[in-house]
Amino acid sequence: MASTEPKISTSPTDELLEKASALTVQEATETTAQLPAHRSHDPQYNMKRSDPFQFGSRYLQEEDDVFEFNAWDHVETDDAYKEYAEQQFAMQRESPVSDFDKHRFNSDPAKWWNLFYKNNTANFFKNRKWLQQEFPILDKVTAEDAGPITILEVGAGAGNTAFPILANNKNPKLKVHACDFSKKAVEVMRSHEEYNTDFMQADVWDAASEVLPLGLEESSVDVVLMIFIFSALSPKQWEQAVRNIYRVLKPGGEVCFRDYGRGDLAQVRFKKGRYLEENFYIRGDGTRVYFFERDELAQIWTGTTLAPSDENKVDSVIDSPESEKQPLFDVEELGVDRRMLVNRARRLKMYRCWMQGRFRKK
Repeated sequence: MASTEPKISTSPTDELLEKASALTVQEATETTAQLPAHRSHDPQYNMKRSDPFQFGSRYLQEEDDVFEFNAWDHVETDDAYKEYAEQQFAMQRESPVSDFDKHRFNSDPAKWWNLFYKNNTANFFKNRKWLQQEFPILDKVTAEDAGPITILEVGAGAGNTAFPILANNKNPKLKVHACDFSKKAVEVMRSHEEYNTDFMQADVWDAASEVLPLGLEESSVDVVLMIFIFSALSPKQWEQAVRNIYRVLKPGGEVCFRDYGRGDLAQVRFKKGRYLEENFYIRGDGTRVYFFERDELAQIWTGTTLAPSDENKVDSVIDSPESEKQPLFDVEELGVDRRMLVNRARRLKMYRCWMQGRFRKK
């Protein structure tokens, strides 16, 4: 006779346990599947620094564990942080930069930016792949059928905005003018393996100077990118810089803007001897940085300049209270991007604050 394996008897209790286990696994799988990517701990949704960010998607609710994730979006600072920040600001004001150092840092800011790019290799800077998510206009102008488009990036640095834009570009008639205050930064861009003069031109340009960037005329640019550049200017330079952007943009042209906001952790952390003036500081490497208020930025970009008598002399100013004034830009969008970063190991909460806006030339 053929042998048969003995049957293993299963008790009713074991059967119930097996069913419960299977049900638990199924429920867990369904629950995980229902979670949006930014709320899931599944490794497949982990996003490295090189991946595009998704701003504004993870909101902190009352029932949430603050230390469950590394970051939360749109989180207002708590009272303890506000009190600490004001104490820090008072300490900073009491120990400002000396008059000697003020002159040293303000008289030749290009020197310090050249040193900065000399001391930091191109690998130090992370490509800003999130820009096209934050500024949809960049998707439109890089489309295959977009036609002739000129982009000016002010404060292009090592090209970490320009090169990602060109990497996604399908428009054969796109030209990116990437300008920076630092000669060293321009050298870094020009030596990049992806630098192609058919689509990109990198030049030295001071945004607060009296001249326009090399190769650009008035009303010749469709989009201006200003990503963490305006904060490097002295408040005395803002008016001239805005005027230059107005001059170079076509009517209806757009400015894409992102920079530091007041109360950002980087500002609060400044020690004694770094305060130049209110919200304006010197970093340890000698470069300058300003932290903006939302209303302040709105006033800067919608501020009025005297109506020019000649279209070719947009920057002419006549100090006369009777003269007619005109706004330069419309604010399409201007928001505060607040984020709380979490050090889960040390149980620390850190608050970041950035300003982001879109301004359109009238």
